[in-house]
Amino acid sequence: MPKMKTKRAAAKRFAVTGTGKMKRNKAFKSHILAKKTTKRKRNLRKATMADATNMKALKKVMPYA
Repeated sequence: MPKMKTKRAAAKRFAVTGTGKMKRNKAFKSHILAKKTTKRKRNLRKATMADATNMKALKKVMPYA
């Protein structure tokens, strides 16, 4: 059986925490920022955890994470 490959796009977007959860950055921070409030843009800077419903798919694309 050959080794499973990690999807590099997922590896660049997600990081595994010490407890095994997946950390991700928030979306909607790249352009059209003039209409977004300062508070909203500030909160988009912070990283957050990937939802538990996506964990099965994330384990599949990142088998060694």
